[in-house]
Amino acid sequence: MPVIAESPVEIVTLDWVPDFARGHVRDFRVRWALEEAGIGYRTAPISTVDRPADYFAEQPFGQVPAYREGAVRMFESGAIVLHIAERSEVLLPRDAVGRARALSWAVAALNSVEPMLMELATVDRFAQGEAWAQLRRPGLVADVDTRLGHLAAALGTREYLEGRFTAGDLLMASALRMLDHTDMLAAHPALAAYQRRCLARPAFVAAIAAQLEELRTEMPEPA
Repeated sequence: MPVIAESPVEIVTLDWVPDFARGHVRDFRVRWALEEAGIGYRTAPISTVDRPADYFAEQPFGQVPAYREGAVRMFESGAIVLHIAERSEVLLPRDAVGRARALSWAVAALNSVEPMLMELATVDRFAQGEAWAQLRRPGLVADVDTRLGHLAAALGTREYLEGRFTAGDLLMASALRMLDHTDMLAAHPALAAYQRRCLARPAFVAAIAAQLEELRTEMPEPA
């Protein structure tokens, strides 16, 4: 779905980010979920370099995205994705068993996979060359590889984690993108193929394109 100016659904985004973050700001998850669900939306970009003070009343940490729809106000991309999933059988099966499994994988992506991958990305991008990072990285890489092995074993030969695409796959594939600067997925071919399959979905492609189109290319001056 294209961005629709009159849509009742609004997501708060950023107006600019450094090159390495383009396509990775977490509003892409919400855009992806809305695309999968066939729900139009509009955006409300805020300044990256001069965050509005009153925004912290809406998003306690000043991050994006935030979600607005009538009286509904939400923050945290995972929570927003699950809120959207409640309205779409594409993202959340209606049967009790399928729903429970999809929710389990969604939380696993956010709790059991993403924090470890985020730590590695932080070490590599923001602490490269620091002594503590050089000491931490080998053990962290080993832990990440073990976690990827467990995930690959759980996936098995299925196309998606539960055989069909759900919000759990959306959040898991989103988390795995934190390894884009490494070749660690290549050591787990089935998992690498799973990631490619998820990111080839038209809804993901549309979500990333929409984010990139809206982001400014030059850092704005503070107000």
